[in-house]
Amino acid sequence: MAQFGIIGHKGRMGQALLKAVAEAGHEVSGGVDEGEQPGPLATRCEVLVDFSAPGALSANLAAARVAGTPIVIGTTGLTDEHHRMIDDSAAYLPILQTGNTSLGVTLLAHLVRDAASRLGPEWDIEIVEMHHRMKVDAPSGTALLLGEAAAAGRGVDLASSKESGRDGQTGARAEGAIGFASLRGGTVAGDHSVIFAGDEERITLTHNAENRMIFARGAVKAAEWLIGKEPGRYRMEQVLGL
Repeated sequence: MAQFGIIGHKGRMGQALLKAVAEAGHEVSGGVDEGEQPGPLATRCEVLVDFSAPGALSANLAAARVAGTPIVIGTTGLTDEHHRMIDDSAAYLPILQTGNTSLGVTLLAHLVRDAASRLGPEWDIEIVEMHHRMKVDAPSGTALLLGEAAAAGRGVDLASSKESGRDGQTGARAEGAIGFASLRGGTVAGDHSVIFAGDEERITLTHNAENRMIFARGAVKAAEWLIGKEPGRYRMEQVLGL
């Protein structure tokens, strides 16, 4: 049995994590939310799980680093600067950061990378995602994770291959581009499809999240796995042994 600290515990994911931690037979040492200091929490738990906001990341990492507490980061909407903070902190403590903690999405990303590595650039890649009306970042963290997997499979940089926000007269699609489309509405927990469109044939790899508990359970699995690891930056693929 492990002691979990939940950052962002009053949010929807935080509430799901409370259930998932209990479901897995662990205990919650406490939680913090906006405006509360994570330092005391970090000292009394064995692992932190952060589903808060990008603006809180610096303080959360600092608290984890001072306490030497492993941290799972599931917050989306992170910038390059946030990733540099994570890289710096990973020299001192174990960190697992991901755009999606679902075990199914982790496997999907593995399949996307494999497919992209075997199909040539003449196969167009489009990533379509849909989330609930309250989601504020687009493309979703999961869509970007899948885009990174596709780019890695092709041996290219996603930043130079990414196409999104098409509108009006866009011109012909560039060969090798990785396209993104974001849909928002209703209470959708998260639907993602990666389409490989070739000449007169298509392959579609899809994951549908029916309840955010799948993300909470995956985060708990990741936290269990992270406890006791050496300092470093880890990935969900490692949790599944991929």
